[in-house]
Amino acid sequence: MALQAIFFYIFAFVAIASAFMVIWSKNPVHSVLFLILVFFNAAGLFLLLGAEFLAMILLVVYVGAVAVLFLFVVMMLDIDFTELRSGVLEYAPIGALIGVILAAELIVVVGGTVISPQVAKSIAMPIPAITERTNTAALGDVLYTNYVYFFEIAALVLLVAMIGAIVLTLRHRTYVKRQNIADQVARNPKTAVEVISVKPGQGL
Repeated sequence: MALQAIFFYIFAFVAIASAFMVIWSKNPVHSVLFLILVFFNAAGLFLLLGAEFLAMILLVVYVGAVAVLFLFVVMMLDIDFTELRSGVLEYAPIGALIGVILAAELIVVVGGTVISPQVAKSIAMPIPAITERTNTAALGDVLYTNYVYFFEIAALVLLVAMIGAIVLTLRHRTYVKRQNIADQVARNPKTAVEVISVKPGQGL
């Protein structure tokens, strides 16, 4: 138990320190690398809790796909970060409002556990024994039964975000030739074939 507590404090300290470095790093590439370090330490915390499936999903999905994608996008795009930082003060009120909301939520959660410690045990799902159900199967049972509607709402939010990203990046360029299926289907031999009579000794 003492060894588990030592690893918990190590993972938690490194994760919190890396999270602060994500915010304070001036180089966006360094911020992404610190974010990957946060994900690795969070995966270690999941392993300590016995949720090995969540730990592997965190590494495969977030570190292997999302964070690496962020890293390549930041490194490949020629973004003027000085110009982006110049308009930070315009969004300061919105950021402050979101920060106050998150702080209030954390106070409510921490205060609730301090006032009545049995609240967390009353809402927690019983952990099945390893011989009865695997961690993945137990997570699937809870996710697709008790929280199926929240799962579907999250999927709809991601779908809307994906459609919005496609719409924002889709640009119709006038100099790019595009395929028009209706025009191709409506073609006939008169418009598809052009017969040119070339006289001897003359070119086109």
